[in-house]
Order: sequence, then C-alpha cells, then structure tokens
Amino acid sequence: MLPVALTGKTAKAIRSSGLTKAQKVLLEADSVYTQLHLQSRGLTKVAFVYAWKGYRNLAEKGLIRRPEILSICDFSQSSCKKRFYIIDLRSGELVLNTFVAHGRNSGGEYARKFSNRPESHQSSLGFYVTRQTYYGEHGLSLNIDGLEKGINDKAEKRRIVIHGSDYLGPDFLRYNKFNGRSYGCPAVPLSERDEVINTIKDGSCLFIYHPTKLYLSRSKVLNM
Repeated sequence: MLPVALTGKTAKAIRSSGLTKAQKVLLEADSVYTQLHLQSRGLTKVAFVYAWKGYRNLAEKGLIRRPEILSICDFSQSSCKKRFYIIDLRSGELVLNTFVAHGRNSGGEYARKFSNRPESHQSSLGFYVTRQTYYGEHGLSLNIDGLEKGINDKAEKRRIVIHGSDYLGPDFLRYNKFNGRSYGCPAVPLSERDEVINTIKDGSCLFIYHPTKLYLSRSKVLNM
C-alpha cells in the first residue's frame, strides 16, 4: 500500500534511483511527511521517519492487516498538544489529529519514563497492531498488541488498550495545566473515542514514539 504521495512520478523516481533500501525509505518518508503537511500539525519529522521505517518493515512481513492506516503518538510533545495522528495512506490524508494520554508514572506534562512492566502505570513505546473492539468500564475500547519483545509485548497482560476519557481535551485544559494521565493506556478524548477506535481497529499499525535512545537502539522492528 503506497499513499497518494508515493504514486506516479515520485514512486518511479525513488524505485529507479539506485539507492539502498534504507535511503529509499527515507525518501519515501520525506515525501509523505511534506505532502501531508505534517510539520504544520506539530508532528516531528524524526518521529514520522521512525514510524514510516517500522511500518514499512511490518507491512513487508505481512504483520499489518490494514496497511492503509498508520497511527502515531508523538510523546516527544507536551500532553497539551494534539499529538495523536491518524493517517489514511490510501487517500493521502491526515484524517484525525487529537490529544492522547501517557501513563501517570511516565511523567507530568511530558512523558519521560517508559516501562513494559505490569502495574508500572507507565506507557510502553514502540509498534503495535490494533485488534478487536469491546465494551468495558470505559465503554467502547480497542485491544492493541505490542509487537516488540521486552518493550511492549506485555500490553495484553497489562490491559493496555485505547479507550476514551474525560480527563483529556479543551474543557479539561481550561482548568488544568496539562491533560490527565492514564494507567499506561493511550487514552483519547471521550468525544472522539468512537471515531478514533472505528478508524484504526482490526489490524492497523500504531507507533508510540519518544526519542529514548535505549528504545531506538533495541527495537527489532526499526532495525530489521
């Protein structure tokens, strides 16, 4: 699945460039990032490049059932920012940009610490694949599977899911210095819960990013 930004002349130029695979992936990422105007929406280019690299690796191995959707949580940003990005690669559009929570023990306004350990109440970085929806204590929720051993593969055991919450969004920020935090789940505003979940459910790629050197060096998805 190649996005609109990588069809036609652009894709042909990259394929016939004689560059290495890694160089071609970087060119692809740069093209998509620029044409979708992601910088103007606050998504850092380095976050998108890592997301694109891992997404391409997973797609090549057939680990993504819905390759048309790529979601990115950019935890290098303040929780006051809309740092959750859902991209439709088929249409070449940023279909949703909203707030997302990090774990309460990961930090205050900024996420700084991450863990795969149960009861840590910290976020886990890396690549996930979305699964099926269910109805629980937060209403409509979405299971996600961590694909990186030792980094996020205990997501199911920890009950790390996507759900809605009223501790995120403009109303909450009106009376608080930064958005609320979860027990480790990438929670989203309650008002946008259904749209987020229904857009990314059933096998799409989700990447939770932070410029933590330990993760970037250990990730087998990024370093395939």
